[in-house]
Amino acid sequence: MAETAVEGWLRELLLGIHDRNYFAKYLGMEIVEIGRGSGAVSMLVTARHINIREVVHGGALVSLADMAMGLACASLGKRVVTLDLNISFMRRVREGDVVKALARVIHKGKTTMVVSGSILDKAENLLAKARGTFFVTGDYMPEERLMNPEPQGQPLASRSNRDGGMV
Repeated sequence: MAETAVEGWLRELLLGIHDRNYFAKYLGMEIVEIGRGSGAVSMLVTARHINIREVVHGGALVSLADMAMGLACASLGKRVVTLDLNISFMRRVREGDVVKALARVIHKGKTTMVVSGSILDKAENLLAKARGTFFVTGDYMPEERLMNPEPQGQPLASRSNRDGGMV
């Protein structure tokens, strides 16, 4: 997905922020990839994501898309908040499926960023398409990594949170 992976202080800072994102942890989101202007986040669909129709609740997929799109913005060193997000659902998702949100910045302005996102299943079938507008609130700075008390530097696949779950 990413042409150039984000490395160094920014990568460590973003992984540390994810370690403290308890909503993302509750939903079981894991960062798969951080590229310059792109991000990928996965989630195993469990009973907590299922609605009364026995398919994943749309809000869980919107949260996954928002997480990946925010990560894509952050990969360019920008702090953002979501202004607008729309999503079109194309296929249902059931418990036990692993879904992945891929996001790419398509516009980087001084005050706003626009991001395109896709949610895919394990077989790479398109499940949903999203687009969001994000307001830039500032920049991430290298000195912020010093404020992160969590140990960093482990490979994504081997990192775990305090509760023993994967990042």
